[in-house]
Amino acid sequence: MSFIYKAGGQNGCKLPRVCGFKRELSGNIARCLALTLALFTALTAAGQEDVQAIIERSVQANNKDWQAAPSYSYSERDVLSGGTRTFEVTMILGSPYERLVAVNGQPLSPDEQANEQQKLEKVTAQRCDESKQERGERIAKYERERSRDHLLMNEMTKAFNFKLVGEQRSGPFDVYVLKATPRPGYQPANKETKVLTGMEGELWIDKQTFHWVKVEAEVIHPVSIAGFLARVETGTRFELENMPVDIGIWLPEHFAMKSRARILFFYTSKNQEDETYFDYRKAVRNEAAAECAGHVHAKPRISRLREKTVTVGYSGGLLGAKKETPE
Repeated sequence: MSFIYKAGGQNGCKLPRVCGFKRELSGNIARCLALTLALFTALTAAGQEDVQAIIERSVQANNKDWQAAPSYSYSERDVLSGGTRTFEVTMILGSPYERLVAVNGQPLSPDEQANEQQKLEKVTAQRCDESKQERGERIAKYERERSRDHLLMNEMTKAFNFKLVGEQRSGPFDVYVLKATPRPGYQPANKETKVLTGMEGELWIDKQTFHWVKVEAEVIHPVSIAGFLARVETGTRFELENMPVDIGIWLPEHFAMKSRARILFFYTSKNQEDETYFDYRKAVRNEAAAECAGHVHAKPRISRLREKTVTVGYSGGLLGAKKETPE
């Protein structure tokens, strides 16, 4: 009996048992490879569906937070070139007002506190004495700014392709980690959202509530935002961190941004912001109305109001509207 295996004989094989085994083995390997490929394809498709579901649920959570934000007062600490300034931000008859309470971590002196109290009373008196049209215009302006920033936040989910790159622990939260890259063919809703076409970033989403724990993004190539007048340059980046402040409500805890823009392609503008938010508390209903009851309804002579914009442009508009503070 020959044990030589070579081409020839029936189907090129002189050992039917051996050849049959080899054919069976090859068939099993082929089926295994086919199943593996099918499983990989199914898992990839399921992964994409999971990512889409995560994003959709996070948008729902963000919308709920955005709607709830005006119901809260809070404290805000801004890092400036010369130190820090801390404000109490409260809603007065439909829009926020910020009151200085500390400089470089130190409370104001009694005289400074009295001065800030006088400013607060003047603004309260002015708002109490507004006509219906004046109040409506002031509140509408505040809501437009909130809506603008909220649109920017929602457009992020349309402007990027998201990929689930892992799960990890971020502080006390178990999170999904998603990589965001520009989506080809995205059409910006307006000039503000056009900057998204040149950005990429990462998103940390709480696994239990689907709120955004942290967002980081940066400009990876220049983007013109006003024709030839202005261009956002590479190096622009921001970071937003949120935290739970009430049952089912998350609001900003920290926002940092470094921006570089070229104006008319000659002048380079550089800005930097670093803001921390804390001590959130539910605004007392009708508190301002009670204050109004104590004022004589005559137009007071007050100094011109200065409007300070706290740029939290990527926080869904929660804190991004202008807050009034007198000079």
